[in-house]
Amino acid sequence: MRKNRNYGPPIILPDPGAGRCGLCEREVQQTSRHHLVPREQGGRYGPVVDLCQPCHSTVHLLLDNKDLARRYNTIESLRTAEELQKYLHWVRRSRVERISNRRARR
Repeated sequence: MRKNRNYGPPIILPDPGAGRCGLCEREVQQTSRHHLVPREQGGRYGPVVDLCQPCHSTVHLLLDNKDLARRYNTIESLRTAEELQKYLHWVRRSRVERISNRRARR
């Protein structure tokens, strides 16, 4: 028979995906890994940045993988992308955590 041992209160670890978005710089509940050079363009083992879901979806909606690989392969260049400026202005003032995937279906 096993003895019931009390090891104290359970330790609650923070969500590994929680933190600050690398693009909009907001504190969010969950982030996902974005390859700065898309995997299909040779960036499988390259640098990554944690993005919130709205930013990650919008980046892939507004920029194609070739542009991401050639022109926006650092977080600094991604932050200054003209295509994202209107979105970034909006999202930095909002509390949105999730947006629907707006990519066109193929």
